[in-house]
Amino acid sequence: MRDIRATVSELYASGETFAVATVVDTYRSAPRDAGAAMLVTASGEVTGSVSGGCVEGAVYEEALEAIRTGVPVRRTYGVSDEDAFSVGLTCGGTLHMFVEPINRDTYAQLGAVIGAIDEHQPVAVATIVADPSDSGRVGRRRVVWPGNAEGDLGPGGERLAAALDDDARGMLAQGSTGLLHYGVDGQRRGDELEVFVQSFAPAPRMLVFGAIDFAAAVADLGSYLGYRVTVCDARPVFATAKRFPTAEEVVVKWPHVFLDEIAEEIDERTAVCVLTHDPKFDVPVLKRALATSAGYIGAMGSRRTHQDRLERLREAGVDEAALDRLHSPIGLDLGARTPEETAVSIAAELVQSRWGGSGRALRETRGRIHRDTPDSPLIPAGFGQRQR
Repeated sequence: MRDIRATVSELYASGETFAVATVVDTYRSAPRDAGAAMLVTASGEVTGSVSGGCVEGAVYEEALEAIRTGVPVRRTYGVSDEDAFSVGLTCGGTLHMFVEPINRDTYAQLGAVIGAIDEHQPVAVATIVADPSDSGRVGRRRVVWPGNAEGDLGPGGERLAAALDDDARGMLAQGSTGLLHYGVDGQRRGDELEVFVQSFAPAPRMLVFGAIDFAAAVADLGSYLGYRVTVCDARPVFATAKRFPTAEEVVVKWPHVFLDEIAEEIDERTAVCVLTHDPKFDVPVLKRALATSAGYIGAMGSRRTHQDRLERLREAGVDEAALDRLHSPIGLDLGARTPEETAVSIAAELVQSRWGGSGRALRETRGRIHRDTPDSPLIPAGFGQRQR
């Protein structure tokens, strides 16, 4: 929903009925994770993707049918289906989909949900996607914020709402999305009732220090990857919104001063990219960054610059355990030269740090391509390419 919310918001405001197909669960090498969504209008226009092309055709037909009938449906496509190949899921995975018609009557809280996402406020949406009791509860939902919740789950839904609110808040705190199972009356020990909880935690932050050409490329890719990008530099002639159009904000301050001001906002999902490669800027800001819980801290520079920077940080009182967290030279070894290529290298290391990939060519690896989420967001850093 986050990726297609601009179209959702426009259609919802117009009063039009449209359908949204959402991946609620996956098995093996499914092409998209739970939460991926595709929107279909009554006129047949499509926004978003649920499988990268594998089952879009079949889901498209289900979406049009949902608009016509007003009835939500749960469908499974994959290796267990006799017609899996006919719908295009040749990659070997399984997708569990929920397709529902949406308008102001079926989803009264949607405007508030989109508003919370736009304002970077946490919100979770819990939707009943399977109910063996056939009591008409499929498609009913509960919208859960940290401090309140609303949504009618149908007759006798008070017990389910109490359990769901608590569980959804736990998932929201972790930023996780997935299926929960309850008894038909909301008992925690049951598993007949399926509820899909989609968490919309605030987007992770990327802090880019140094208003240089490399920073513009990094800001572009960071924004593309879903980060809220801030570019900061003490030089007002370089730190301008015009030079960084994809950044959410451009701050004119000494980097370490700005980092001190927002220290409480930094968490393990935060990426810090120090691209100044000037000791008077990067040593103070790196000292402070390494004292935070930021999940990724990288610094640009040659290997000689890196060794000099380490000595300066040691002299500033940074211990070896903290220095081990520093990704420097920043990025994966791709042989990058241009700012855009270097940004790809940095983005690749961010993805590797998040999911724990090897950084090698896939043709040289074996086993599953899509790994489970690692226990820690930090993976030992590789060495970057030659940098200026």
